[in-house]
Amino acid sequence: MAQARYVMAYRGAYDFARTPAEVWEALGHAEEFERWWWWLGELRFDDRGLVPGAVLHGLVSPPVPYRMRVTVRLDECRAPTWIDATVGGDLVGPATMRLASTGTGTRVEVAWSLEMMQRPMRVAARVAKPLLQWGHDRVVEATVEGFRRQVEAGGHQG
Repeated sequence: MAQARYVMAYRGAYDFARTPAEVWEALGHAEEFERWWWWLGELRFDDRGLVPGAVLHGLVSPPVPYRMRVTVRLDECRAPTWIDATVGGDLVGPATMRLASTGTGTRVEVAWSLEMMQRPMRVAARVAKPLLQWGHDRVVEATVEGFRRQVEAGGHQG
């Protein structure tokens, strides 16, 4: 019998009232991420910026009773239009981000398909998938709103 996969897939699009270059510039300030987002801790990052091979390490603590250690490696990227990344650790899989000018700002499209690797998370996915989805969606909402506040206030200066 094949082992079941426990994947959290997501696709979303968000509009920002800044240019792609301004949004990209704010994304490059990983040293600010813990201050911006309550759910992220123990962040270590590569000082090279948003370039292929750069790596971020962190602890994700969503509003449900589990924590996940993750590594995000930037596989390919081109300023200020796209990033393709691989997530590793307690969540594993591909993630993408696309930025496009809307004429009045930027549309950011994100997508990922992350397999939960921790046994307790797999068990939770079997018995409480709606709870996991709820926690995931709260983290995404908090991330977008926190990032929007920073970008629209002028980047990392908030």
